[in-house]
Amino acid sequence: MSVFAHFVMSVASLLGPLLGASATAAAIVAITVAVRLALHPLARAAARGEKARAALAPRVAELNRKHKKNPERLRKALADLYAKEGASPFAGFVPMLVQLPVFFLMYRVFSSSGGDLLDHTLFGAPLGGRWTDALADGGVAGPHGVVFLGLFAVIAAVAGWTYLRARKAAATAPATAAPAAPGAATMAKILPLLSFGTLLTAAFVPLAAGLYLATTTAWSAAERAWLQRAPHVALNAAKSTS
Repeated sequence: MSVFAHFVMSVASLLGPLLGASATAAAIVAITVAVRLALHPLARAAARGEKARAALAPRVAELNRKHKKNPERLRKALADLYAKEGASPFAGFVPMLVQLPVFFLMYRVFSSSGGDLLDHTLFGAPLGGRWTDALADGGVAGPHGVVFLGLFAVIAAVAGWTYLRARKAAATAPATAAPAAPGAATMAKILPLLSFGTLLTAAFVPLAAGLYLATTTAWSAAERAWLQRAPHVALNAAKSTS
């Protein structure tokens, strides 16, 4: 058992007297929330980077038009612009990339960890079981199938909310004079649908991994909505670090 899996089981043992057989599932949720909370400063930095790029987008588009026939001069003008504003064209990307190994580690632990972790249950359904196992043991409406249906409902609700927010943001975003890349319109329509990919993934991974996916995607959706609304995140956005 990995160190991280051992930590999950330690938290589960603390929750055991209160939650009984579902303590391990609760530990997965609690630890996922704790990790996402610890990574929140990186999410804030990524949000500031996005706002900085959005604020500079009209000026970047103007430079693209002005120097489109002189790539070298365009690169210098863009570098001068970002240096003057204390921003970076990559602001926000690095904080996002730093988080990925953590998410991958947690997913691996909850999807393939052996030992005690996947031997526990959530409302009777084994954390190591998959939806296909539930279908073979009572069908869609069976005792294990209902647990997966509840999980799918949560993920679908989060994906639907994310999709609607993305569509609304795209519809209300101010148009810029930046030239559209080939296929950009198509990608803009497809990308919001990718939020439903988590639902498909959850149908093929162990229940523990599905529970992690439901928790982390719900956190991501709520966190992004809050960061987009929070006025303090916009302060000094142009000076966000990369």
